[in-house]
Amino acid sequence: MPAERPALYHKVADPGSLVPFGAEIEAGNPSDWPGYGRLLQRARQATGARHAVTTGLARVGGHPCVLVGFEYGFLGGSLGVAEGTRIARAFTTAAARRLPVVCVAASGGARMQEGTSALVQMQVIATAIAAARQAGIPHVAVAGDPTTGGVWSSLVAGADVVLAISDARVSFSGTRTRPAGAHPGSPEFGAVGQWEQGFLDALVPVGGLRDQVAVILGLLSPRSRGDDGDPAQVLPPVPEEPGGSGDDGRREGWAQVRGARQAHRARADRWLAAYFGTTFEIRGDRCGGVDTGMRCGFGARDGATIGYIAQTGQPTTPAGFRTATRLLALATRFRRPVLTLVDTPGASAMPGDEAAGVGHSIAELLVSLASAQVPVTSVVIGEGVSGGAVALASPASLWMAPGGFLAVTTPEHAASILKLPASEVPQVAARLRLTPADLISRGIARGLVQPPAAPAGDS
Repeated sequence: MPAERPALYHKVADPGSLVPFGAEIEAGNPSDWPGYGRLLQRARQATGARHAVTTGLARVGGHPCVLVGFEYGFLGGSLGVAEGTRIARAFTTAAARRLPVVCVAASGGARMQEGTSALVQMQVIATAIAAARQAGIPHVAVAGDPTTGGVWSSLVAGADVVLAISDARVSFSGTRTRPAGAHPGSPEFGAVGQWEQGFLDALVPVGGLRDQVAVILGLLSPRSRGDDGDPAQVLPPVPEEPGGSGDDGRREGWAQVRGARQAHRARADRWLAAYFGTTFEIRGDRCGGVDTGMRCGFGARDGATIGYIAQTGQPTTPAGFRTATRLLALATRFRRPVLTLVDTPGASAMPGDEAAGVGHSIAELLVSLASAQVPVTSVVIGEGVSGGAVALASPASLWMAPGGFLAVTTPEHAASILKLPASEVPQVAARLRLTPADLISRGIARGLVQPPAAPAGDS
């Protein structure tokens, strides 16, 4: 009898929307494993599925997609030749139909009974993913319990957006293949640990998966993200030239710096909330680092999707710069314009940041921004200090909020470098010519953009 408990992918796809394809693909016995045919027959009887992977056209929250769903009850959701072939066809179909791919995994990895033929399915899958990436097809993955081995490291971990259920076992090594002495309960082998290290974008309860995936598809699907032909049609924030209504940014230098450091001014959270409707955020640099002071994601404005990179007033770490580079790469593949909000007292340069390559991470982001093939608009909304700020500043379209400043370093550090007394910091601030009026007059910034008003009830 088929198992009563439905596979996780049934909780992601809209009920009744799945139309399977690939039923004609058959499993062989490439390693001539004794009794393998009987194992397959029992797995089919137990699950009601022909393979560990079901592929088909489906909808999630009304958004059409190509679905790849794993049946863990079918030999542990293991990956064999038939499964690899079906997954590759799913990505090919998605590219041909201009649909996103949603993979919902629950797998122990490659299938032992098919030997090396199962192992090389990781290459088959990677080739199909690469072709879909070149076609601008978004790939969203959900790591169920468990998601390990070759399925994690070929299909799920490399997706554009990776979600997981919080109690899932998620790791490259399975429970029976870990080194001697590795504690089975180590958080690194679970979804929470992977999230903390920036390898997952979000932990989502099972009941919330469909809604969360639907938000992502609505923003990234080729059918709903906006016109791929001319992303420049999506406009940046409407600028206001100096001399218009409101604050015109004409302060003395030291007053400008002190104003940018005030806690009550509009920060990234207020700008993003005012500018975007629906949003979702990516997390982590995929190198083991997370910077909670850097917000990167996609949001909807006027029916089109825009990427954003926003500093939140904290020193930016190497992980933050690398996450920003990751967002820029995604936006380029999906042909989406990007808004960056600059607000940092500088790059974090503690010993651990130097060891993590803060200089390298800034250099990579600078080059990515300079070579961006999509429009990037930047607004300095607060402190803009040194390379940590200019790394997010578009060389082609830089704007200033009236309360922001952009400087080679802080006035205090400049005074120290020049061996001047602290009493001369205000004069140094003036000489740095860091105010919006200074920057606009020299052609560094194009003009002013007024900040969003404070929500009702806020002081």
